[in-house]
Amino acid sequence: MDVVDRSDVNVSAIAVAIAEPARTRMLLCLLDGRARTSTELAAVADVGPSTASVHLARLRQQQLVTAVAQGKHRYYRLQSADVAAALEALAVVAGATRKPFVPTTPPRLRFARSCYDHMAGSLAIALHDRLMKMNWLSRIDAQTYTVTRNGTLELHRLGVEVGSLRTQRRRFAFGCLDWSERRPHVGGAVGAALLQLALSRRWLVADLDSRALALTKKGHREFSARFGIST
Repeated sequence: MDVVDRSDVNVSAIAVAIAEPARTRMLLCLLDGRARTSTELAAVADVGPSTASVHLARLRQQQLVTAVAQGKHRYYRLQSADVAAALEALAVVAGATRKPFVPTTPPRLRFARSCYDHMAGSLAIALHDRLMKMNWLSRIDAQTYTVTRNGTLELHRLGVEVGSLRTQRRRFAFGCLDWSERRPHVGGAVGAALLQLALSRRWLVADLDSRALALTKKGHREFSARFGIST
């Protein structure tokens, strides 16, 4: 029996899901790579909360967006790089413009802060991205990470024993969604070890009365030399 090619039907279903103006506005908003709550996407789409939920359910059904639970909130982001590429191409053809993401977090907290026992903020996201690019970390799935063989060796040189982190009764490494930047930083045992490393070596100094972290002059040099992060 011949296998029926249903790609045309699938493409049509995705096109219909994108074509509704409110859903289009939601998807274009998510093109910057940052996650949004349903409340934020409802405002972008100019619809009520219940209508937004229906639209988001449709987009999830077509595997255009995915939901991430973080604390008390549920955030939505594009399902994959392929979805982003397809939307970007449509946006170019349509001549669409997008408003930049404008965070409301105070600058000191936005730059670097603690998130439970690991580092958050734009510095932490830059570190996350560099560790991925340098092949110290790799993804098992969208949220779960592992340390590569190369990463294990490099972290050992910094004094972080990955083997002992794996024995802890907690998540080993995962993408923790940053509430100010709406992009992932490194959470779990690995994230905690990285923060402790930075604090113990005085790359970062913790604020006494807030969760803010201050980058020292030594930290500027070390983050640049070791990870290629300019601050």
